[in-house]
This record gives sequence, C-alpha cells and structure tokens, in this order.
Amino acid sequence: MRTVTTADRQHYRRMTSEELRAHFLLEDLFQPGDIELVYTDVDRVVVGGIVPTTAPLTLAGGREMACDFFCERREAGVLNLGAAGTITVDGKPYKLAMRECLYIGRGSRAVTFASDAASTPAQFYLVSCPAHAGFPTTHAALGKANRIELGSANESNRRTIYQYIHQNGIRSCQLVMGFTELHAGSVWNTFPPHTHDRRTEVYCYFDLPTGGLVMHFLGEPDETRHVVMREKQAVLSPPWSIHCACGTGGYRFAWAMGGENQTFDDMDKVDLAVFR
Repeated sequence: MRTVTTADRQHYRRMTSEELRAHFLLEDLFQPGDIELVYTDVDRVVVGGIVPTTAPLTLAGGREMACDFFCERREAGVLNLGAAGTITVDGKPYKLAMRECLYIGRGSRAVTFASDAASTPAQFYLVSCPAHAGFPTTHAALGKANRIELGSANESNRRTIYQYIHQNGIRSCQLVMGFTELHAGSVWNTFPPHTHDRRTEVYCYFDLPTGGLVMHFLGEPDETRHVVMREKQAVLSPPWSIHCACGTGGYRFAWAMGGENQTFDDMDKVDLAVFR
C-alpha cells in the first residue's frame, strides 16, 4: 500500500502537469498477479486494483490503517472490470461477471480474489471507506443495478448511470458506488459539472477506445485544470473540486463517493458563466 496526498484548493492552482498527476492521478493500479492499494487523504478512502492470475490474492490490512484485517473498521465496494472471477468473503464465494459489483461489509475478516482463467483474469476495482456500522456483504449482477438516463445526443453527453451501492440498493454505511456508460456519439461525462462539498469522489475510467484518452477536468469552477487519463486509471476528486471529462470516443467510468451523506442528487451545480 502506498499513500497519496492531494493538494489543497490554493496550491493546485500553481502546479505543473506532473505535479497535478502526482497528487490526483492513480496510475498502474491493475498489475497481473498483484494487489495495488493506495491510501488517500480524501476522507481516508483506499483505492485498489486486484488482478489474480495463477493463484488467489488475499486482501490484508496495512500499517496505514493500524488494523488486524482490512475490513476491521472499513467497508469496501468492488467492481469487476475484467473477465469472470470470484471473491470469497469469510468462506462464502461470490461469482462476479464483468461489470458486476460486490459490497463487503465492515467486520469481514478473510477476503480473497480469484480469476476463472489466468490467461483472461478478472480485474477487480476496489474503493473502501471507514465505516462505523456494519451491513451485509451483498452481490449485485448488472441487471440489478438501478439505471438512470441523463444528457442528450445534441449535447454529446447522453449516458446511462448504473447505481449499485446507494440508498435504495445495496445498503452501506457511507459508500456509494456504480458506473456510467456513455452512449454512441457522446464524449462528455458529468456535464454541466458540479461539486459536492459534503462528499469525496473517485473516478476510474475504463473501456476507452484503443489508443484513446480522456481529458479529466478538476479544480474550482473559476480555475480549472486538466489531467490526461488512460485505460483503467483513477483520479481523486476532493469535495471542493469539479469532476467532469471529455474523451476521444465512448468510454465508461466507475464512480464512488464517501462523506457526509448518501443522497445521490446532493450536488452544487456550476454556473457555466463562471466556468474557466
């Protein structure tokens, strides 16, 4: 596990591209046969990529969390961005196909990850928040996600939101998680942009066009910056920052939030007149 600290709302304004990337971008999360975990200073969120190949991988607690096991005082959400695999929690296996979700509740002791085939491994994307209450470990297939249609083709931002962990879906202490899929011909996500001072958000972009990229925008509305994103890279969004993006073609992104509340629509929309 490594630690990443973001910049504050004053210092990011003077950062170079490399400095912005060092403080907000999480690269190389998905390494074959390994677990890559990043402990962040935004609401103590842990972000990880887990790619089991020839042998199962075990999720362990780290010095950064001062715990005996990873979910001792935490909950976690996992999306499978790769081929089929299995997550076993305290002896109970949960089969996850591509883009399916598993919520792992506080107090879960033994958590292991395995792929059905080493040559085409699962790619488990994990986001974890501190939790003061426990909820049952729960699996959801794609068909169980709550779907929300937003945007329009005319604005190049028509998209479908798939909600897994939310108030009316999989119950959690504070974590909210799902993914968004852009429709053909649309390239903008979360636009017009917004902030939500009461929650931190993390985006992980995936299924980008071959050789394509996404320009992710962050910062305060009147002083924006961009970070170039590539396949299965994640970006941190502190509560004061916008989070929107435009790609070179269609893509998907996993989103996860933690903080003051779980109300999905609790956001402060940005007036495009002040967007700079």
